[in-house]
Amino acid sequence: MTTHGDPATHSGAPAVAARTGSPDAGEDPPPATNAEGLPAALAGLRAAMGSARFPLTLPSAEPARHVAARLTDQFDDYLLPRLARLDAPLLVVVGGSTGAGKSTLVNSLVQARVSAAGVLRPTTRSPVLVCNPADAAWFRQGELLPGLTRTNQPSENPGTLHLVTAPALPAGLAFLDAPDIDSVVDANRALAGQLLAAADLWLFVTTAARYADAVPWELLRSARARGAVIALVLDRVPPEAADEISAHLSEMLEAQDLGAAPLFVLPETWVDGQGLLPEKVTAPLSAWFSRLAADADARAAVVRQTLYGALAALHPAVEGLADAADEQVAAADALDERVRAAYRGAQRTVEQGLKDGRLLRGEVLARWQEFVGTGELFRTLEARIGRLRDRVVAAVTGRPAPAAELRSAIESQLVTLLRGVAAEAAENAYTGWKAHPAGAALLEPALAHSSDDLAARAERLVRDWQRGVLELVRAEGGDRRFVARTAAYAVNATGLTVMIAVFASTAFIPTGLEVATGAGTTVAAQAVLQAIFGDQAVRNLANKARGDLLDRVGALLDEEAARFLVRTAEARPAVDTGATLREAASRVELARHRSGLSRADGPALPAATDDGGRR
Repeated sequence: MTTHGDPATHSGAPAVAARTGSPDAGEDPPPATNAEGLPAALAGLRAAMGSARFPLTLPSAEPARHVAARLTDQFDDYLLPRLARLDAPLLVVVGGSTGAGKSTLVNSLVQARVSAAGVLRPTTRSPVLVCNPADAAWFRQGELLPGLTRTNQPSENPGTLHLVTAPALPAGLAFLDAPDIDSVVDANRALAGQLLAAADLWLFVTTAARYADAVPWELLRSARARGAVIALVLDRVPPEAADEISAHLSEMLEAQDLGAAPLFVLPETWVDGQGLLPEKVTAPLSAWFSRLAADADARAAVVRQTLYGALAALHPAVEGLADAADEQVAAADALDERVRAAYRGAQRTVEQGLKDGRLLRGEVLARWQEFVGTGELFRTLEARIGRLRDRVVAAVTGRPAPAAELRSAIESQLVTLLRGVAAEAAENAYTGWKAHPAGAALLEPALAHSSDDLAARAERLVRDWQRGVLELVRAEGGDRRFVARTAAYAVNATGLTVMIAVFASTAFIPTGLEVATGAGTTVAAQAVLQAIFGDQAVRNLANKARGDLLDRVGALLDEEAARFLVRTAEARPAVDTGATLREAASRVELARHRSGLSRADGPALPAATDDGGRR
């Protein structure tokens, strides 16, 4: 039997002193027997982490979800219950690789077959906790590891904790045989990590054949980063290779800053009929645990050191969560901005279309020239007789009056424009999201084009706008002889003229080659309307009608953009998540300093041998 160790603590962090300087005062606070104030601060941080969400697909999201879940488990499983009872029995979690002999070792240390061991893997399907009968009440209450259902019988359900008492195990000390850390069963592997985070002391068991495996060392580094107290057992070592293998493992431990962790080397040997190792093989380890169980100060030092390490590791871990939460908000903002930019572009295209005269080309221009050139405008402004004349003409020729054709052409031109800009905006927004990892995860094919009912909504928008223009003309000309003399039909003709004015940058009728052929009648029509309403009144009518149209178009495009924005709104975390996490972590740090868990010194573990050296 070879052992290695010294009275110093493992290198993760030394034991916590009972008193430490306060960050807010020049003298030490009184000793913290129950870390007063710290549990409340931790509960606040626990609540903040429980509210934090990382739904958007970003490189930092999955690691953040994992860290948040791990920390939440550690709060519930260990930190909060341990701070509430610093004098509770010391929990030693026995962990290691598949087939390392953890269960056999536990059985041998308590001198009873309490945990199933065998050649089939994975063997330990649910954790087994063994303690002295005097300590059973504490573990049965469920304050520690509250998420595991207590049972008195072995179970294959990883959500249970099998409680066993063993009189041979000294009071004040308990062993928890955990599932394999490299189990092929995901639930076992996850549970092993959860249990290790709930340990006051982690007894890591490996073998001569597997001590250099990557998975155990990854967990050892993680445990060292958390400041956990660690002891190691190198099992099944051939006697002829004991010195060479133990020396190599010691070098590896030194390289990982774990050289002070007690190391026990167990030779390759037989088991008796009960499946227990010979007492002479386990005697040094049993004696070491007996000294730890008998020394209340040493047990308290182990507990405080592990608490010190776990609490010290919280702040950087929570800072990482806060950064990930900020990235979530920034990503949601970026996705929203890509959508809004696409639909702002659509709005600008409509505005430009109303300024550059493009809407006056083709059918609208032809119908306008026909409306003006045939004298239709003048007749409708002259008297109500025009209405009857149009009905007669329509009945005889079977063709709508020029005014109706012009109104239909205006509607068609606007609807075509709206459909085009909405389709282009949807495509641009879709492409922008597709290029972003978070956006790509939120997309569905229907978003690549405008809504199925966009055409119908655009037609309704234009018709509503046209009716609004007529109402505007009635309101603006309500006290004029014009309306009194010509009644509603003249309002319709005037409204059409105002609609044409909206389509031009001159605030009335466009100029240029497109209207050259109708220039004479156009100018004449303009002169008539200006004579009735006044030049500025005509411009005001056109400006108000244009503003109304743009408002309606903006609302339509906002509805289209909302198809994207509702997805980020559903996924978006609260904007202050990061700040809330940082504030809660700062409160924990302040409470930690005031509690006496902000500085560590002194030995946490007894020496691995009676004389503190190697033999």
